[in-house]
Amino acid sequence: MQEDWLLSGPRNWFRLLDKHVRVKVGPKEEHLGWLLTVDPVSASVVLVNFSEDRASVRVLMGHAVKDVEVLQEPDSETADRLRSFFHPLTTPILDPEELRRRRARVHQWLEKNRLPVDEDRDKLRVAGVLTIAAPYRPEDCCSSNQIILDRIQKLIQVHLEADPDQTEGQVTETSLDLDPN
Repeated sequence: MQEDWLLSGPRNWFRLLDKHVRVKVGPKEEHLGWLLTVDPVSASVVLVNFSEDRASVRVLMGHAVKDVEVLQEPDSETADRLRSFFHPLTTPILDPEELRRRRARVHQWLEKNRLPVDEDRDKLRVAGVLTIAAPYRPEDCCSSNQIILDRIQKLIQVHLEADPDQTEGQVTETSLDLDPN
């Protein structure tokens, strides 16, 4: 029943992640695929199906979902494909010293642009609302505030373009206003 899916909650939904499922959305309509994620607010379901050289993604709105049935557990290869689905296939492998230098340069660049930055182990935390993970590129930023995310990513991109080899050089200061209003 429709309400059952909506009311079953995130804990039950996330138990289905990475499994091959059949999702019923109507009396005669169903969709098969690997359950990539469930939106915790709308209960919408994201299914992925793989072919040899590509993947297709289908989003089923949570209010339409009647039932979800597990058909198969993932093998290790499928689980890896699902985990890396939205991540780049290659991430630069840098030695710890190079990562420390990059973190220090980005930290210094953000402070130079008058942004409050704290270090939390190997991550940088900006204004308490954004984190930057190694290797400290624009795509390594994470925030629920899209405006701040965009602005910090642009600021880091300016830094990288001015200093593409990440060498210690003079970089022109850039102004950044975090207030979206």
